[in-house]
Amino acid sequence: MVNEAPILPPDMYVTESWPPNVRRARGLLGPRGVTVIDTSRNDELPIPDGSLDLVTSRHPVRPRWAWARRALRPGGHYFGQHVGPESARELTDFFMGPIPAEPSGRDPYREAADAERAGLRVTDLRIARCRMEFFDVGAVAWILRKCVWWVPDFTVTKYVDKLDELDRLIRTKGSFVAHSTRHLIEATR
Repeated sequence: MVNEAPILPPDMYVTESWPPNVRRARGLLGPRGVTVIDTSRNDELPIPDGSLDLVTSRHPVRPRWAWARRALRPGGHYFGQHVGPESARELTDFFMGPIPAEPSGRDPYREAADAERAGLRVTDLRIARCRMEFFDVGAVAWILRKCVWWVPDFTVTKYVDKLDELDRLIRTKGSFVAHSTRHLIEATR
């Protein structure tokens, strides 16, 4: 986490679009001289062109490749960990039933191609499918409250029957397994 770094660069920017995170970032990082940009209200980044050596991104909903390219100096680097397609699909299907597969905006190859079209050179793309194992329904309820997009209408009350069913399944099989998908993209300008 940026706030834990003992030394920060003289010019540092953080982007965030979720209002609670914007407030938290401003409270933690603003006093350290970091400019926090609320991207839910900005179509353009108020960052000087070609001024950054490094742009990092963790789990962007929609990578802004043109923003990254414009802000990076020539030779600058982009490094991001993105969420892949159908992350935690097993949980979504268990609670909501099978949902027809649709093209995902989180396809690693499409994102890499989009970065190239924006003027970046992708130097590395790594794809992972990571095992998530749940040993009790409390852990499942916690993650579904945290990752609200997996089961958008999740509440314990609404899904109590499914939670009971999942509890029986976990007690019988020992765990419930789902998979998160991730990809790392490294690029240069």
